[in-house]
Amino acid sequence: MSRTESRRVTQRQIAQLAGVSQATVSLVLNNRTGGDIRIPDETRERVLRVIEETKYVADPSARRLAGVDNRILGVFTYEPAFPTRSLDFYTPLLNGIEAGAEELGSDLLLFTSTPVVDGRRRLFHERNRLRLADGVLLLGVEMDPNELARLVIEGFRVVAVGRRDTPAIPYVGIDYTAATAQVVGRALALGHRRVLYLRLDSDGESVRDRYQGVLNATSATDVVLADRLSDGSDLEADWREITTFAPTLVIAESPEVAQSLHDRAVHEGYDVPRDLSIIALGSSPRVSPDDVSFTRLNPPRTELGQRAVHLLARLLSDDDYPSADELRTLLPCPIIDGATLSAPTQEARP
Repeated sequence: MSRTESRRVTQRQIAQLAGVSQATVSLVLNNRTGGDIRIPDETRERVLRVIEETKYVADPSARRLAGVDNRILGVFTYEPAFPTRSLDFYTPLLNGIEAGAEELGSDLLLFTSTPVVDGRRRLFHERNRLRLADGVLLLGVEMDPNELARLVIEGFRVVAVGRRDTPAIPYVGIDYTAATAQVVGRALALGHRRVLYLRLDSDGESVRDRYQGVLNATSATDVVLADRLSDGSDLEADWREITTFAPTLVIAESPEVAQSLHDRAVHEGYDVPRDLSIIALGSSPRVSPDDVSFTRLNPPRTELGQRAVHLLARLLSDDDYPSADELRTLLPCPIIDGATLSAPTQEARP
């Protein structure tokens, strides 16, 4: 079946497949409960399961609902993009998005009117203005899978920045699983056998992909692996874990956590990397020549932003619509050798 012959999934089709009314599908998509509205959990789960399993090929003509080639690309972030703590994550992404939009001669529209519910931004609400843009880029470590499914069903042109599990959502992501397994494998080849992994408390796909990379590298080995949730807010607890577990290698998902632990280790008289090696599964764009050169992943976030813009432009194109394989792609993640990984000088420092 060609692209032009494919039909987009509708709420009516979802209702038929799930054996419910179209009104029930709408209520589930809008996450409405309370008052006289009562949807059994089994029914809700059945509707969501059908949504997850439904395959979809976008019809580019639907974009004309947005205003016939306004050349406006929307940007929606599930987390605030501009607070200081978010700058390292979002700045290179936004730089790449801006550069990509300039190349295409398009304007960017940042959606900021979305309400915050239970501490998270909601994409759909009564003042929804998504249709003002021809297409929308979605940013965030965690995205609501129900909202992503609704975007698919309602025919929005969207591209997620980062890998997503939700079926039929186009994305450009980074292959964190392969890169993490590779850098951890280098450490194991040097002789590290006691490894502490400090990971973020998140169910985002990129976080899970890094964790899977650690597991892939250490499974079927004699490595003793311990892991702990850490966002850097409790350095004392992180350090107690190091002194108690006595690893020769610490893997820190957050570059900020890696920096804090490096400084503490040096203060305590550790030689980094001989007494304690440290790997960071990320990289700060604000690295200066005087900063510690961590052995680390260096996610190509600027390229990620540019590639996502170009994929969105192709979704809006009648002449250059991407193939199925091009709708969901992963970019390789470079590894910086750095100076914080070496063979351990002893099995573990007491």
